Amino acid sequence: MTPVHKLGAASPTRRRAALLRFATELGAWAAIGTAFAQLSLPLAIAVVLAAIAVPTVYATPGDKPHALIPVPGWATVAILAVTMVGGVAAAWIAWPWWAATALSALTAASLVAELPRWRWLLTGV
Repeated sequence: MTPVHKLGAASPTRRRAALLRFATELGAWAAIGTAFAQLSLPLAIAVVLAAIAVPTVYATPGDKPHALIPVPGWATVAILAVTMVGGVAAAWIAWPWWAATALSALTAASLVAELPRWRWLLTGV
């Protein structure tokens, strides 16, 4: 049996962080797609599909119920950090200032909510 996050999958803190993370990922994917669509629509589709596939395929055991390809905790943190940074950067490139500001604020809130999980992931899981 794999270890379970110390906050527990059903904890309100964990659910709130997961909701913010999911909203941030949706925003990041939309921003990345919009930014890359300015170059090429097929490229935008490929990049967004890759951005969705990577955290789906690579996961830290104990963090998600099913890890198709198990990776250490630092890799999960790196994947999420790249998604967050890429989404915010793409939003400031492709979106109006008010939308980029909204995604930036959502990302900041998600980052704060994710810190306990990230600390747990970086303990060497």
